[in-house]
Amino acid sequence: MTVLLLSCPIFFFASLVQGLTGFGGGLVALPLLCLIMDIKLAVPLSILNGLATTMTMTFGLRRFMDRRRIMPLLVGSLPGVLAGALLLKMADPVSINRLLGVLLIAISAINLTIRPRPLNPHIFWGYAAGFFSGALTASVGAGGPPAIIYCTVTDWKKDEIKAVLTGFFVLNGIVIAVVHACSGMITRTTLTIFAATLLFAILGTRAGAALSARINRRMYLRLVYLLLVVLGMMMLAR
Repeated sequence: MTVLLLSCPIFFFASLVQGLTGFGGGLVALPLLCLIMDIKLAVPLSILNGLATTMTMTFGLRRFMDRRRIMPLLVGSLPGVLAGALLLKMADPVSINRLLGVLLIAISAINLTIRPRPLNPHIFWGYAAGFFSGALTASVGAGGPPAIIYCTVTDWKKDEIKAVLTGFFVLNGIVIAVVHACSGMITRTTLTIFAATLLFAILGTRAGAALSARINRRMYLRLVYLLLVVLGMMMLAR
C-alpha cells in the first residue's frame, strides 16, 4: 500500500515535467521509484506510465507531427530496444547511469554557456540517436537524451520539437512495452501499480502542457538543458 501511495505523486510530478518539456518523465520518475521498489519493477512501470503520458500529449500536438522527422528516430530505435533489453539482464545499470549522467551534464553545460547555432544534423544522426535512445530506454529507462539532443540542435520551433519527441516516444514506448511483456518483465504487480497511478500521470501531463503554452522557444530550450543537467546529476547519484 505504501508503494502505491508514494507512486501516485511521483508520477504526477514526472508527468508534469514531461508535459512541460516533451521529455523527462522517466528520468524524473526512476530515481524516485528506485527508492521504494526494485529497478526491475520500476523500469517497466515507468515505461507504461510514460506511454500513457505521451499518448495524452499526442492529441494536443497532432498538427505539429511530421512523419519524416519521427521515422529515423523510430527505425533506429528498433535494434536499440533489443540490445537494451539484453543489456538490462547482463550489464551493470549503475555504470550505464554514471556514463549517461556525465554526458548529459557536459552537453547541456556547453549549450547553456555558448549557445551554438542550430546544426540541422544529417538524417544519419537521427537513426543513431534513435538507436541509443531505444537501447537506453529498454535497459535503464532513460533513453530520452540522445533523441532530445538531436532535436534541440535543429532550427525547429518549440512545438515541432515537442511533437517529434512525443511521436517518437509514443511509438518507441509501444515497442518497448511489447518487448518487456514478452520477456516477462511486466507482471501483475506492474499492472496493478500502473492502473493506480494512471490518473495522476494524465493530470500531471495536462498541467505541464498548460505551463508550456506560456513560454517561448528560447526559454523552452533553456529549461530543456537545465533539466538535462539536473537529471544528469540525479543519474550520477543513483
